[in-house]
Amino acid sequence: MILVFLKRLLQMAGLVALQVLVCNHIHFLGYATPMLYVLFVVWLPLNASRVGNLLWAFVLSLLIDIFSNTPGEAAASLTLTAFVQWPLLQLMAPKESTEDMVPSYQTMGRWNHVRYILLLTLVHHAAFYLLESFSFFHAREVLVAFGASVWLSFLLMLVLETLRHGK
Repeated sequence: MILVFLKRLLQMAGLVALQVLVCNHIHFLGYATPMLYVLFVVWLPLNASRVGNLLWAFVLSLLIDIFSNTPGEAAASLTLTAFVQWPLLQLMAPKESTEDMVPSYQTMGRWNHVRYILLLTLVHHAAFYLLESFSFFHAREVLVAFGASVWLSFLLMLVLETLRHGK
């Protein structure tokens, strides 16, 4: 139990540092900013406490908000993502999967895992950009930023997942 806690704490610290020190300074073509901290929710196992998952996601995103000067946008969007993570994982996980399954290419299959990452990224970014713009006056710019950020984040997450699992 303490090892799981320390592992998540280390993942959280690494993702906060990566987001704040590197990703927040990337603005590809002036629109796309990768948000790789969504990987924290992707890595949550199937049998983890749902309330615990929500608390972990909230604390991580609150740290992102504090260091990125985004007033609650990351906290609200990642907490929503953690809320929909469990039903999505139930849908995407193979029927013969064990209770303590951790989402990966090996446990879910390549395409199910890719779809799982993409759906969580879409949920997070949609909530984040809707909260950030909070209006429909500049809908085109918001849609371009949303689409570009989703694809940049998604591609970088796939690279990190591939490096993490060695395939």
